[in-house]
Amino acid sequence: MAKQLNLLSTGQVITTALHTEMQRSYLEYAMSVIVGRALPDVRDGLKPVHRRILYAMHELGLTPDRPYRKCARVVGDVLGKYHPHGDQSVYDALVRLVQEFSSRYPLLAGHGNFGSVDNDPPAAMRYTETRLSPISYEGMLAEIGEETVEFIGNFDNSQEEPTVLPAQLPFLLLNGCAGIAVGMATNIPPHNLGEVVDGLIALIDNPDLADEKLFELIPGPDFPTGGEIVGNSGIREAYITGKGGIVLRGVAKLEEIAPVRGSKRRTAIIITELPYQVNKAGWIEKVAELVNQGRLLGISDLRDESDREGMRVVIELKRDTNPQEVLQHLYHQTALQSNFGAILLGLVDGQPRQLSLRQILQEFLNFREDTLNRRYSYELGKAESRLQLVEGLLKALSNLDEVIAILRQAPDGTTAKINLCSRLDLSEVQGDAILAMPLRRLTSLEQQNLQQEFEQLSEQIEVLRRLLNDRRELLKALKKDLRSLKRKYSDPRRTKIIGEEQRGRGVEGQKGKGVEGHRSRGAEEQEDKPKTSEPSEEALLEFTQRGYVRRIQQSGKKSKIENGLPDNDFIIQSELTDTDKDLLILTSGGKVYPVNVGDIPPTTGRSPRGKPLITMLSNTAQGSQEAVVSRFVLPKQLQTTQMILLTKQGRIKRLSLEEFSNLTRRGITILKLKDDDELSFTQFITTGEHLILASSGGRVLRFAVNDEQLPVMGRAAMGLQAFRLLRNQQMVGCVTVAKDDHLLLVTQEGYAKRMAATQLRAANRGDLGTQALKFTNKTDNLAGMVMAIASSEVALVTNKERVVRIPVETVPILSKDSKGESILQLNRDEKIISVVEVRS
Repeated sequence: MAKQLNLLSTGQVITTALHTEMQRSYLEYAMSVIVGRALPDVRDGLKPVHRRILYAMHELGLTPDRPYRKCARVVGDVLGKYHPHGDQSVYDALVRLVQEFSSRYPLLAGHGNFGSVDNDPPAAMRYTETRLSPISYEGMLAEIGEETVEFIGNFDNSQEEPTVLPAQLPFLLLNGCAGIAVGMATNIPPHNLGEVVDGLIALIDNPDLADEKLFELIPGPDFPTGGEIVGNSGIREAYITGKGGIVLRGVAKLEEIAPVRGSKRRTAIIITELPYQVNKAGWIEKVAELVNQGRLLGISDLRDESDREGMRVVIELKRDTNPQEVLQHLYHQTALQSNFGAILLGLVDGQPRQLSLRQILQEFLNFREDTLNRRYSYELGKAESRLQLVEGLLKALSNLDEVIAILRQAPDGTTAKINLCSRLDLSEVQGDAILAMPLRRLTSLEQQNLQQEFEQLSEQIEVLRRLLNDRRELLKALKKDLRSLKRKYSDPRRTKIIGEEQRGRGVEGQKGKGVEGHRSRGAEEQEDKPKTSEPSEEALLEFTQRGYVRRIQQSGKKSKIENGLPDNDFIIQSELTDTDKDLLILTSGGKVYPVNVGDIPPTTGRSPRGKPLITMLSNTAQGSQEAVVSRFVLPKQLQTTQMILLTKQGRIKRLSLEEFSNLTRRGITILKLKDDDELSFTQFITTGEHLILASSGGRVLRFAVNDEQLPVMGRAAMGLQAFRLLRNQQMVGCVTVAKDDHLLLVTQEGYAKRMAATQLRAANRGDLGTQALKFTNKTDNLAGMVMAIASSEVALVTNKERVVRIPVETVPILSKDSKGESILQLNRDEKIISVVEVRS
């Protein structure tokens, strides 16, 4: 029989009351869960597991420009180095960082099956692949190596990990967060990046900004799955107190279903968006269960027609059923309307705190300011150290004969360094650098490079010291970084906020809203019926170069509203029309969408810039990242006027304007495109007119538009080859001309000329064209070609977002064989990317 151990015979036994020990241990456990697992840090918006996943992937080099890596490899690194917990918990956290329906701005890019809104499970980690998304790499990890944040030892002190990531955006608000700790929980909704950045900049400019102004800039959450928020009271309560209930509702509309033989038309409720975190398959199952139990009446069929284009759940109704009543029952009995309990709880200095919206933004700004100070101090130290070395090398080169004499006379390296330091007044570091200097540094080119580096370092040090010593300059740099990230990653709002008065209106409040997908002919016929709304009024529409639209209700008179546009924006087109007409929007993907002029909000003095045109389109169009190519109201002469469509790769198509009549809000495809092509130019034209096309290589083609050269085609056609493009060239211009017209050609490096259109001989479609401009430099290309209208201006837009207006008359008229003259002085790495006519 084994001898029993006597554990109490040695050592010291401390008598402790059970309730005291339980209290102490439970508090330690609770704080461990709160700080180490469940709650996000207000600075980078991450829980420890998410932070460790991102940092481990950064160490693996999984940047957006590198190939995807197996998720199993990432999970293994996270477990082995930083997070010694279960592999499934790490993989689940990784999956949520990839899912576009879970995160408003996913921090990881995925390759493979990462689940769906139907709550389908993701594939095993050995099958899926991942890497960092561009926004997480640039906005979260770009400054990690510049001593911007503190590092601590991992669980076994074999590695170091950051206590927080140097986030450049408040990801706590952008992606939101949900977590349950011990005795507390957090549930932060996601927000729109552009709105949050605008709020941050407003707080930088005015720390005492009124809550009302802040809430105008950030009106409410913006969920990745869209939907609608009913009322502002819950949002306001959550933003002021840190806790509030936000009513979320799915998007529904009515359609008429095409009849089957022997039956009559029936009405259907179409659900195109569900509230955030609602399982679509589970919701459909719940509706079916209520119908089978007799608790939900009036429904004859229920089916899911969702596809890659978007969500579409069809609820067919029985005859003589009131759709509004059915919809209200769906709101009350299912998750089609749900309550999002917002709790803005996060860790501030390691302590959990319930915060208001202003406090979250201010905490992030304080963190970002501290991060920038640390980063600039690090860069300043590096620059000063390097400047010291360069200064020593320059001093040695200026006293080269003396340095050589010292080295010849010295018996060893130590003596040589001592003599160099004493006779040339150098530091030990400079002495070591001179001794290690290779002989090629003695060449005149290397000396010139050192002098240039010295000047650059001196200038850099001056800038860094100004940033560190002047808080206003630091805040300017902070705002510049925020605006840059907004330009790159901002996108239109997905969630619509409707007023309290629309809470019971059902589909009446959803008029005109939908997701492109399967659709019946009966639905299109219903949507195309004439609108019986307010009386038509005359309206002037003005479109800006940066994609905004202004509706000025002046009965055709010129706008009395001040320009109100930023320096890099200007009016490029004006349309005088009526509020009952449709404005047609052509996108680079070859699709056209109608927007009723009356739906465009009138421009006021408070918002003189207008509204982004892309936000007026359907959700599918907004999410496709397509650019607006042209916008127009159909002319009255539909039968005699056609439209020319020209792609970037030189394919052209003539289309009858009758194809644009009777459009539905989901739009139609009017031009089929190859995967790497896009629609670039459009022009109205009549038979017999001449068309001039220009390529980036400076070649110009002129031909007459007729049925032989360019026949009228249908919507399904891809078009014909208009131009024989050489390698790496693309189309940069398309204009219609008359006899006395002149053209204006501008190159990327700022050379330009005017030339008469008659200098170009008439050719055939598909030819190589005539070399209409010779380039001064071989690296130059043609940036654009427009009509040269006397007494007008053109705007030159550069890749640095600089806009320069040039009077057309200041550009010389030259022959087609000339090179043109320089009209704009460009900065380093700057080039002209587009030439646009300015409309006064």
